[in-house]
Amino acid sequence: MLLRLRVSLRQVVNQMARRPALLCGAIVLSCSLILAITFTCSETKQVVFPAQPPTRFFSPDSPVVDLYLGQLDEAESLRSASEVSLLYFYAPWCGQSISARGEIEQVARKLADQVQFVAVNCWWNQGKCRKQNNFYHYPVIYLYHRRFGPIEYNGPITAAYVEKFIRRVITPLQYVPSRAGLQDFLSHYEPGVLGYFEFNASPQPPGYLTFLTSALQALRRDFQGVMRFGVITSKQVAKAISLDAPGTVYMHRHFNTSLTFPSHVLNFTSENICRWALEHREWLVRWLRPHGGKSRALEQELRKGAALIIFLPFDPMAPSQPLVEEVAEIAVQYHSCNGSSWPSFMEPEVWGEPGSLSRAPCCNTLALPHWLSVSRTHNVCELCLDQALGPRPCPSLDSLYLREDFFTQPLSGKVQCSHVLSSSSPLDYYTACCWSLSKGSSTQQDRRSVLPHIEDRGSASAHSAVKGLKCRTNKTLNFYLLDSGLHWEFARRLGAPENASMMGFATVLNLQDEVHHVLNQEQGIVRNTLGMFHKTQHRGT
Repeated sequence: MLLRLRVSLRQVVNQMARRPALLCGAIVLSCSLILAITFTCSETKQVVFPAQPPTRFFSPDSPVVDLYLGQLDEAESLRSASEVSLLYFYAPWCGQSISARGEIEQVARKLADQVQFVAVNCWWNQGKCRKQNNFYHYPVIYLYHRRFGPIEYNGPITAAYVEKFIRRVITPLQYVPSRAGLQDFLSHYEPGVLGYFEFNASPQPPGYLTFLTSALQALRRDFQGVMRFGVITSKQVAKAISLDAPGTVYMHRHFNTSLTFPSHVLNFTSENICRWALEHREWLVRWLRPHGGKSRALEQELRKGAALIIFLPFDPMAPSQPLVEEVAEIAVQYHSCNGSSWPSFMEPEVWGEPGSLSRAPCCNTLALPHWLSVSRTHNVCELCLDQALGPRPCPSLDSLYLREDFFTQPLSGKVQCSHVLSSSSPLDYYTACCWSLSKGSSTQQDRRSVLPHIEDRGSASAHSAVKGLKCRTNKTLNFYLLDSGLHWEFARRLGAPENASMMGFATVLNLQDEVHHVLNQEQGIVRNTLGMFHKTQHRGT
């Protein structure tokens, strides 16, 4: 290689020696070109201007402290001085940051006395926030509870959802003062963890702060906050679920054995409690909240097996969710293999509150239309309700769904009954007992003494077709919920009619068997879900 290089250099030198004029011209041309380039660059003006200093992102009268110069030190100072704080990192050019600004300000005006709201411009290159952080998307929302944090919020950035999450951070533990409160806590469809602590000896009983931190750990790992944590301070309330020793952590499960934290095996730390709770929690229904970007989250859930996907209108700040509770009741009935039902897993004698679950029935009598216009015979139905959760006003007859395909047909002489679920409340059941009656008939006797209504037969369920179906068919159906107000486009792609409102839609999907059922939307969504649910399971869904 070196030999070839030497030969080539020798040839070049020989050529230059033969033609000295060409060599001098090349040297002069190269020097001129270098001088011209140097002179031109020295006279060129600066065309890149520095960025203008940023301006306020939030209005001056906003309760949100706007650190638009990226002052991260000031943000940390405000955070450390507050019990609960929210840090909103934004980029002023980002469309998502601009659209979420109004939602954050709306929540801040409601919770400004409880939460410190701070917005930081994390895009300006001269700010400390940009120099110390490298966010891949905007906006980024961090919450802090005292020294614990950050708890990143990745849910829908709407005022209702953000407020709900902030309130969960403010009060991560729900106080359970009585047996009635315990019954309400345990009958909820979301997984629940309870800790029993006595506040007699000291302001902070041993293990309480650890349990509080475990609730915050769960919020950090699951922004949807479906794992609820509660605190029992009464010995009598704790005995209702067989908790004797203070400092015991208990997890309630609907169709599996409830558990207590194995403190003799695992150290009593917030990380261990949170991990134990997440590993052993029981799913009745799962919320799916696609973030709107490219993701395979929905596909991953559907590949787990057959899925019942229900789109429902959902208000996170509503005090109760009757439609969601109704779907959860169906899920419990589906998994109930030992004959138990929900919420009747707690017997009245356990609570020692006479009459808490036995209410006086509400009965009405209804004469249905003639089944034929020329017929002198019509059907008479007696409707009786059994109210499971406290006294409620009797609903009007037109609010009750009758099986018109059955009871409007001519009946035989004997009484025929059906169990129906009221759409107004997921825990109100009633029976419709009907018989045929001809005009002028002398058989108009009082049949109430022989009608087998629900209040005479105990816990007769309206979901007999669904109860224990998982064990009877040896198949698994996963239950999923989506907010129709946020994800209605998914419903349209799954078969929802174009002209349908965003009130509700349900479908059954099985990717493995290539099965797709769209449920009839003409009547109540949950009632139709029951019928299609039973049918599709026996067809191999």
